Amino acid sequence: MSRELTVVGLSHHTAPVEVRERLAAAAADAEAFLRRLVADCGVDEAVLLSTCNRIEVVTCSKAGHDPRQALTRLMVELSGIGAHDGDGLLFAMQGREAVRHVFRVASSLDSMIVGEPQILGQMKQQFEVSSSLEAAGPVLVRVFHKSFSVAKRVRTETGIASRSVSVAATAVDLASRIFETLDGRVVMLLGAGDTGETAARHFMAANVGQIMVANRTFETAVDLARELSATALPLERFRQYLPLADLVVGSAGGGQLLDAEDVREVLRERRGRPMFFIDLAVPRNFDPAINQLDGAYLYDIDDLAAVVEDNLGERRREAVRAETIVEAEVDQFWQWFEKLQVVPTIVELREYADSIRRGEVEKTLAKMQAISEEDRERIHQMTRAIVNKLLHHPTAVLKGEGSPTEESRLLSAVRRLFRLGDDT
Repeated sequence: MSRELTVVGLSHHTAPVEVRERLAAAAADAEAFLRRLVADCGVDEAVLLSTCNRIEVVTCSKAGHDPRQALTRLMVELSGIGAHDGDGLLFAMQGREAVRHVFRVASSLDSMIVGEPQILGQMKQQFEVSSSLEAAGPVLVRVFHKSFSVAKRVRTETGIASRSVSVAATAVDLASRIFETLDGRVVMLLGAGDTGETAARHFMAANVGQIMVANRTFETAVDLARELSATALPLERFRQYLPLADLVVGSAGGGQLLDAEDVREVLRERRGRPMFFIDLAVPRNFDPAINQLDGAYLYDIDDLAAVVEDNLGERRREAVRAETIVEAEVDQFWQWFEKLQVVPTIVELREYADSIRRGEVEKTLAKMQAISEEDRERIHQMTRAIVNKLLHHPTAVLKGEGSPTEESRLLSAVRRLFRLGDDT
């Protein structure tokens, strides 16, 4: 049975953070989201990718079934955008283009910060979630495992990860521009996950004076604080310590933690000393209206793109080499994928030919009452040999190492000429 690969979603290239956060919230329950994908969109396999910068579904379905419309409708419904707006915000890819996209995402060629390492870890985690829910089947398992090896090859063979940057590192860079120096500044981190920990390490390297870590699971905050010589806070009490913080970095799940009125009161206590907020969370932790307050400077994850541009010259040059590697790997993968269609086509062709052979032999033998069982078997053997010889060369050509385009053309021609899969 041949298959169709499809990707539908939105990313920082196509949709602003306020749209991404709505869809990310809807996709937070991965099991419910994947069940609905399979039920409503008619796909056989699905993997959900939900990060700060993208919410995408990679699917595999039977050939002839195009799930793009159904997937797009579901995304539009869950994100709350208008149906017509979805045309500009959502993208859809199929076939080789879909495979190329997954490989590029894993290799960090499609990231806001080209070469950042976080996306590969996020993809691996979310692939494991889809696998544990039995939503990812044999085809998508192969797609994602191959994407991981492609990413490793890109990092090994190019300098795309040189001048190490990440969203967290970019946030520190931006803070350094706001304040002449970070020496002695007090930083509060809301969230002690991977992003929060990475941000903390970058701030430590910038010689800030003190770091406070607040997290819903207090033990996690304590563990990170102990490792970094920081101060741990329960998340429900972080507001008490806000007046001490010069910089507040949000990377906690669960949505908004601070509104503009909260910050207005804190600024009053700080007596005119400015505060800098960096919102790395999706959904966002900080009310966008905070940016309207005198003395408050708020940047969300989309705002970091401008800072990123300053650090990407060398990475863009290395990305050209990485794209060549990805393209070669796509070709290799596609040859394997096309072979998935070759084998069932050969089996169908042989079964079709043998069914005709058996029918014609039985009709002939029915008129030869005096023939022995031994002679009957000889006739069967002879006709089987004729069929095998007739199909030997076509089978060898279909199994050959032709280009993916040529293989696809031959498969289509064989299935059409012999009406394979035609129920009529």
